[in-house]
Amino acid sequence: MMTRTGRIAFTGHAVALAVAGGFALREVRTVNAGPVAPPPPPGPPTVTWRPENPVQGRLFVIRVTVPNGASVSRLSGQIAEEELHLDPTGDGAFESLAAVPVDAEGTLPVSVEAIYEDGGTAQGSADVPVSPGSFSHEQLTVAPRFGSALNATDQARLERDQAKALEVSRQAHLSPRLWDSDIVLPRDDRVTSGFGNGREFNGEVSSRHLGLDLHGNPGDTVVATTRGVVALVDSFLLAGNIVYLNHGAGLLSGYFHLTEALVAQGDTVEAGTPIGRVGATGRVTGPHLHWVVRYGTTSVDPRSLLDLTR
Repeated sequence: MMTRTGRIAFTGHAVALAVAGGFALREVRTVNAGPVAPPPPPGPPTVTWRPENPVQGRLFVIRVTVPNGASVSRLSGQIAEEELHLDPTGDGAFESLAAVPVDAEGTLPVSVEAIYEDGGTAQGSADVPVSPGSFSHEQLTVAPRFGSALNATDQARLERDQAKALEVSRQAHLSPRLWDSDIVLPRDDRVTSGFGNGREFNGEVSSRHLGLDLHGNPGDTVVATTRGVVALVDSFLLAGNIVYLNHGAGLLSGYFHLTEALVAQGDTVEAGTPIGRVGATGRVTGPHLHWVVRYGTTSVDPRSLLDLTR
């Protein structure tokens, strides 16, 4: 309708338009298109790995990609009862170290879950084929105390040592990644005993060698294999004087049978930082460095860490 001031008044959906000599009314109606359909949820994440056929007792890399560049708020996964630490790679994918237990056979199931920023979730899975490792058998002579079943006192001490090592593994899963591509041998010397070898001590006690022995003379320097924080400096029954390093994102390393440690708990070290000296403490046949690398609680051939960066 026309107001007294000559302006056009808008009423409801009708719009009055002035026309010479009079007024014509044109009704414009709002069309209600209804609710907009939400986009389809992203599909499940895809799991791949390298190398193609991981070997018993070695590290490898798991790679996860999400479809159509979906935005992820959280990505988690697990393999061989160990948590995956899936970090972005910069090309839209995520990668984590993983470990094949030395006694694994057949395939290892891996599961991942993606929580997208829109609140949706999706799961992915795969079966990683396991290739057999090549291990030998060794017969060693050690002090009689270590060549037969442990007495009650030694067994109790061993269990305390194992609990401390387990806590280091737990902390490695709780810590952000500290290690980088700068990875070195703790001693550039010959291997005297390989990872995964079966062992007999004084013809009685059988076990598996879950580290790598490197030759060394008493007092020779041992260095950190990569960046990390000193998680534990202690004296263990079988391992002797030890240093454990927490490298974060599940990765840790240990240096056993030392004559002395050169670092203290809480110190931050880089690849090549001196951390101890070769010794013959604990259950040994002579002076050497026993080098341990674990992903969580899973021990692996330490050389497989070096192989990942070559």
